[in-house]
Amino acid sequence: MRQNAWTDRAFALMVHGAALLTLAALLGIVLSLFMGAWPAIQEYGFSFFVRNAWDPPREDFGGLVMIYGTLMTSLIALVIAVPVSFGIALFLTELSPRWLKRPLGSMVELLAAVPSIVYGMWGLMVFGPVLAKYVQQPLQSLCAHVPILHTLTQGPPVGIGILSAGIILSIMIIPFIASVMRDVFEVTPPLLKESAYGLGSTTWEVIWKVVLPYTKTGVLGGVMLGLGRALGETMAVTFVIGNMSQLSSISLFEPANSITSALANEFAEAAPGLHQSALIYLGLILFLITFAVLTFSRLLLMRLKGREGKRV
Repeated sequence: MRQNAWTDRAFALMVHGAALLTLAALLGIVLSLFMGAWPAIQEYGFSFFVRNAWDPPREDFGGLVMIYGTLMTSLIALVIAVPVSFGIALFLTELSPRWLKRPLGSMVELLAAVPSIVYGMWGLMVFGPVLAKYVQQPLQSLCAHVPILHTLTQGPPVGIGILSAGIILSIMIIPFIASVMRDVFEVTPPLLKESAYGLGSTTWEVIWKVVLPYTKTGVLGGVMLGLGRALGETMAVTFVIGNMSQLSSISLFEPANSITSALANEFAEAAPGLHQSALIYLGLILFLITFAVLTFSRLLLMRLKGREGKRV
């Protein structure tokens, strides 16, 4: 008989308690957000999602601009960051010389240590003017008579807006996604890759047909980690998105707002009542967006797992 069985039981209780405490904290956050947002939910209901109005003096609120800004900047960030991160991870694991692998990997990871406010200041003072002069103005001249592209590129050439915020976010999330991809690529058994190379596969074929199927869970997890960082980023977005609470067009150069930026700018000065409740409602919506993204990633992983071993 084991002499210290009570220690195992105590350890099991502690572990179960930690798990239950995490779940209770999550439920408490959701409940507190729902209670704080209840006056705005009663006033606007689901129309809050589609109302393009934000007027605190008149207590007229809608979350369309903030939701649109949050989703668009995160989407732009992913579109830029995922291919770049994949290229970095591929180079570090398959193509980089041994003497370059460690210092280059460390430099990529150091990007994650840069404070977000520094990214915001750099985006506002350095990147914004460059974007306005060398990207926005030429694009507006080139697309002046193209119907759809003209709509997407119009706006004041000042270098701040949705596209600027999305590019800054992409730079911020690249080290997270690239580090996760590099780590999961490295855990692929060498025997699998050597077998593919022995059959005449190229480096791209080995990555696409051997490494990615073996590490798809980790790769998707890295992408979701980057998306979570993009959705929740505050200071960098506040500096470069323009903080405009009315949406006049769908241009990528149009100043807009995001949920996190609105909360950072207005929550401290918001008077108790409908204004504060509307801001908490935005926080609840951000939580729901994050939960929906996590659910989608889980469903996608289940679908990919179900197709393993099937010929498509």
